Amino acid sequence: MELPEISILASQMMKELSGKRISEVEVMNPKCLNMALEQFYTSLVGRTIESVRARGKWVFINLDDHYVLLFNSGMGADVTYVERGSPLTEKYHIRLGLDDGTGFTVRVWWFCYLHLLEAVGLGEHKLTTGMGLTPLDVDFTLDHFRQLLTGKRGKVKSFLLNQRNVAGIGNVYIQDILFEARINPMRTVPSLTDAEVEALHRSMRAVLSESIRMGGLAYEKDFYGNKGGYGKEQFKVAYKPGEPCPICKKPVQKIRTGSTSSFICPSCQPL
Repeated sequence: MELPEISILASQMMKELSGKRISEVEVMNPKCLNMALEQFYTSLVGRTIESVRARGKWVFINLDDHYVLLFNSGMGADVTYVERGSPLTEKYHIRLGLDDGTGFTVRVWWFCYLHLLEAVGLGEHKLTTGMGLTPLDVDFTLDHFRQLLTGKRGKVKSFLLNQRNVAGIGNVYIQDILFEARINPMRTVPSLTDAEVEALHRSMRAVLSESIRMGGLAYEKDFYGNKGGYGKEQFKVAYKPGEPCPICKKPVQKIRTGSTSSFICPSCQPL
């Protein structure tokens, strides 16, 4: 899950879970926890969910007594709301039951993180501390983005995927973000012109906002089990090798960019 899916999930969880008390917990693989399983159960059960918010690729579930439950889906997960009296999903790895008979399950695709800590300790949580703003944060202005880029020397794609710089973007949305700005992923940060920086700032906000408007990625499910509407038809060059560029009609290419693959139009995104 990237920013759009996490934002949608957190909003739906806020609607359904806030004000409810956690009555039971199941965790099939305690490796996802930041403490021993029994300690996790003891510390979590009985706490009330006060609010839920998204931050980058993380869901922050704020609990009473200044505790926070942090969830990161890793390579992906189905987080599904369970209504009162409804049967549980056929397979799940995590389950939280609430005092009104509702709850939710998590079916992990590969791995995930589920960390419980006191809010005062958030600054010491290595996986989230120092995380940058998301492109949709009100403070993520063009001036803020320009300042982030100042003095940086790496590749543009690597910079944007670094969660300490910009939170919430992964290897799916980065493809069309760079295409919309007409920037090759192998360009270096110092090579960007002022106009390209502005175009990149604009494209990040536009691509992510459009996906949220359409319910997120078509292969991801929201809290109610519904798939999003942002799929291949909405992609410009992402995951379309050999297909015509929507601008110049030249074939989209798949290239290797470090440890990841990228999809580009070699004409519209020259190196």
